[in-house]
Amino acid sequence: MASGAASPLGRGSRREPQPASTAIEDSPRYPVANHGLLMIGTMLAALIQVLDSTIANVALPHMQSALGAQPDTVTWVLTSYIIASAVALPLTGWLSNRVGTRRLFIFSVSGFIITSMMCGMAQNLEEMVIFRAMQGVSGAFILPLSQSSMLDATRPSKHAQIMALWSLGVIVGPIVGPVLGGWLTENWNWRWIFYVNVPLGVSALSILIAQLPKSEQTARPFDFVGFILVAAALAALQMLLDRGPQIDWFDATESWIYLGIILSAIWVALLHFIAVDHPLFDRRLFADLNFTIAMIFMVATGVVMFANMALLPPLLQTLLGYDTIDAGILMMPRGIGVLVSMQVAGWLVRRGVDARLLIGTGTAMLGYSLYMMSGWSLDVDRYHIISSGIIMGFGTGLAFLPINVTAFATLAPHLRAEGSSLLNLFRSVGSSIGISVMMALFSRNVQVSHSDLTSQMDGNFAGMMDVSTVERYQSIGETALTVVNAEISRQAAMVAYIDDFHLMMWLAIANIPLVMMLKVQSRPTFTPPPSGH
Repeated sequence: MASGAASPLGRGSRREPQPASTAIEDSPRYPVANHGLLMIGTMLAALIQVLDSTIANVALPHMQSALGAQPDTVTWVLTSYIIASAVALPLTGWLSNRVGTRRLFIFSVSGFIITSMMCGMAQNLEEMVIFRAMQGVSGAFILPLSQSSMLDATRPSKHAQIMALWSLGVIVGPIVGPVLGGWLTENWNWRWIFYVNVPLGVSALSILIAQLPKSEQTARPFDFVGFILVAAALAALQMLLDRGPQIDWFDATESWIYLGIILSAIWVALLHFIAVDHPLFDRRLFADLNFTIAMIFMVATGVVMFANMALLPPLLQTLLGYDTIDAGILMMPRGIGVLVSMQVAGWLVRRGVDARLLIGTGTAMLGYSLYMMSGWSLDVDRYHIISSGIIMGFGTGLAFLPINVTAFATLAPHLRAEGSSLLNLFRSVGSSIGISVMMALFSRNVQVSHSDLTSQMDGNFAGMMDVSTVERYQSIGETALTVVNAEISRQAAMVAYIDDFHLMMWLAIANIPLVMMLKVQSRPTFTPPPSGH
């Protein structure tokens, strides 16, 4: 009886402080007066940055003629933005600590608005490349700061909902970008793909100035050597990915120089980060197992998801004959799938469903959608395009949201800005690698498939189309050969697309074992920053 009587009292005494403790743990790091309005402003800022990463792609032919550029130089409009953004992104953590998240965020959005206007007013290629690089630097900080700001202003129990909102913009933005860019280019002018950022950016900036809370600043030493090493590796990687197709990859000495810089910079950077007292990236980020796995997962997801987005528009428009608007409409169901699955995933995470189950299921659905696409032909109808898109969108949202929530669940609040910059950097690197590699494989497989199909042409047909027949019918014979060659090229291109989809399917499936290494907690645990940090 004594033990029985003591037991309830003991349990009761342990429960008394729990409500206060829970209330403290479930409070936002930086409370705000109008949480909903801040979320709108933060998402608007993130949206214009994400849109600008893809909106300019469809306008390149119009820019080429207007700026007097050549086909091999106009791509610098895209490359300059990507390289500048990648090089500046690792600075996010240090700058946010040094000047504060509020100041850096407001400065970044202001700079992005101004440089967008400058891009719209560019009169030649040189100006456009410089302005796009400036736009890439100012916009590099927006995405990680938007993610960390939304987390800091929201209590932990609502982080799944907030990450659903943020992830929606990150994933849907690249899908909508080409459609919006095509519509603006066809109905207005290519310069409006940059001018459209001004009203949206000003609205976001006004909200951020009014609502974004102040954050603490810490005097953290800047690791200049580490930054130079990381910047060199990222710049060389982007140059290799951009120049590779033009110089026939590793058949050229230039590619080997880029590879040497990448490997050397990464190796020296690793040794440097281990040895110095204040590295560019806080070492505790890499000691967190969930965060480390999330970074690897972001690379793999970037390869599959963004490479697929890059391959689909030319497939729909060039081979299947859809115009820009129709191709965009056919890709929109992916965004719908993401929208629905994000809400479902957020609801399930809040109710304690194991995040590993959601991530594994989403990744499997992503692989299955690519399996469906690997069965396409030139006669594929709208139903199969839309259904595979919905499944891909649903799987992407189901995997993307829980991996973001899990990555930050065990991460200390003061590491969020730096952690967010690393996650976005790895996702960006994965997307760049995926797009370049898949495009290179596509070009190679088109040639191989064309040669194979030509060698398997029916012998009787080949005999009918010999030199004497062509000479006899002259232009008619040449036209017939041209038509046949065009059809062979279409079939070869379709085979190459299918090969890419098949490879991406296996890459998606290979991510599933990573999920089992995650450690899922029922609620976040926060580690206070050490004194002096």
